[in-house]
Amino acid sequence: RLLTAAAPILQTLLDRTGESAQIYRRQGDMRVCIAAVERASGLRDSIPVGAMLSMEAGSAAQILLAWEDSERLHQVFARKFTAAKLTAVRKRGWAESINERDEGVFDFRADSQRVRQVIAAISISGPNGRMGANPGRRYAPLVMAAGKYLTDALIKASSGR
Repeated sequence: RLLTAAAPILQTLLDRTGESAQIYRRQGDMRVCIAAVERASGLRDSIPVGAMLSMEAGSAAQILLAWEDSERLHQVFARKFTAAKLTAVRKRGWAESINERDEGVFDFRADSQRVRQVIAAISISGPNGRMGANPGRRYAPLVMAAGKYLTDALIKASSGR
């Protein structure tokens, strides 16, 4: 259901932002890209479906960890993300990273959640130069809306409507 609901939402996000869009799910101490759409041309951040990435860098990791049990979080991931940083992510519902995962790459994520259980992180990513100095402010409404549409689609699919 997640992949079916995500496909048109990712395409719309790509169309509106002009940047690659992905959805990640947590798998143990890693995150896996389960869906992606990319720009047709130009510089892009290419994450293939099935790619396993660390939970120690990137905005998707921040989103997927923000609601983690605090004891487990400090045991495993305290090296990278502070409690204050993850609390801020939880409050606003989005995270950004600049040059954290790869030099020259900005990524921005919003959560798709249901009853405070994060099931996936929806994102856009692209080169810093094109995304601007304050990409969080610029892209937050679009990515947050995509996360809400995905959540609503999943709720609708679960209820059989």
